[in-house]
Amino acid sequence: MREIIRAALVIARRDYAATVFSKTFVMFLLFPLLPVIAGVGFGAMGASQDRETLHPTVAVIAAPETAAAIGHAGARLAARLGPQALPRLRIVMPDGPEPVQVRRLLADGGGRGVVAVLTGGLDRPMLTGSRGGIGSVGGDIGLVIDTARQLRALDGAMPPPVTVTERPVDRAAGSDAAARTLIARGGQFLLMFLTMILAGMLLSNMIEEKSSKVIEVLAAAVPVDAIFLGKLFAMLAMSFTGIAVWGGAALLGLVLAAGQVPALPAPALGWPVFLALGLAYFTTLFLLLGALFIGIGGQAASPREVQMMSLPVTMGQMGVLAFASSALGAPQSAMGIGAALFPWSSPFAMLARAAQETALWPHALAIAWQLLWVAVIVRIAAGLFRRSVLKSGGGWRLFRRRGVQPAP
Repeated sequence: MREIIRAALVIARRDYAATVFSKTFVMFLLFPLLPVIAGVGFGAMGASQDRETLHPTVAVIAAPETAAAIGHAGARLAARLGPQALPRLRIVMPDGPEPVQVRRLLADGGGRGVVAVLTGGLDRPMLTGSRGGIGSVGGDIGLVIDTARQLRALDGAMPPPVTVTERPVDRAAGSDAAARTLIARGGQFLLMFLTMILAGMLLSNMIEEKSSKVIEVLAAAVPVDAIFLGKLFAMLAMSFTGIAVWGGAALLGLVLAAGQVPALPAPALGWPVFLALGLAYFTTLFLLLGALFIGIGGQAASPREVQMMSLPVTMGQMGVLAFASSALGAPQSAMGIGAALFPWSSPFAMLARAAQETALWPHALAIAWQLLWVAVIVRIAAGLFRRSVLKSGGGWRLFRRRGVQPAP
């Protein structure tokens, strides 16, 4: 076994160096970034138009006289600083209990509408809203209040500035649950996207080396199982390289767009643990799919047969994703438990659970369970791969032309 592992590492280094240090792999890394770069460019070009659409609004609950003073101060400042320099002011007359009205305005005006509500008049102003909403308009509202107080002063004296009290409101439990569900679905989709485009490279790599007789040369030098494991390890290392490049680009984009991207609530386990579990589940899913791809791909003799195999595998993976997604709202149901136990849907189901639940022990069990299935699938797929390469014992082949028997 030690010799097989040592030979597998040699094969892995060979495949990794031959693939990563090539122009094709560089283009492969850049290809997913092109839509993102184009989107950032077009977003910058249309920033002036978007600024109008995304202009925040602050609701002002005040009596007519106070509301008129605040509105006049806002209009005066807008005339000097520009209409986009300050948030819109939406004057609202008092209607019933103030806390109830504030909650209603924040609930009805979410998204591109009301981001905060101003109450308390000119003497005890209070700004209520989410932390992000208050942070984006707090300073501007303070300037409007000070200007209104100055305009109200009859003797022309400069009144002392007043402090605008900020009252951030926590997100409702329903909002957190909805946002975490969105994070769970996004994590599942990203997991499927990465595994499909990265594990799918194994099929094309396999058919290239089979057609060029490289597999036969390697099989004469090292054990066939070492070739199988080496290719699997190499593709996993290449996948980590791609994820590091794309993740670094995404992090750079978030840094450059700081303050313009709305903050998402953290997953139930927090972002560091969620990302670590995402990497672990990607590894187990990639090994499961990669072993399956190498084992089945070794049966193909032409690129056409590779295409015939890739379609059902892709459709099957989409079905597995749909199965895991259907259990998002009820992880303790029979469907949720089934999705967590089925090897290929387990990474999707457990990643969604990491976004929605705080318990860690189910993930330890799930990773151990998935690794057990990785060992089983690798063993079976290695047997298929060995028979395909050596063509020994009249082995089973997925594609066999009528009238043509396997070579002895």
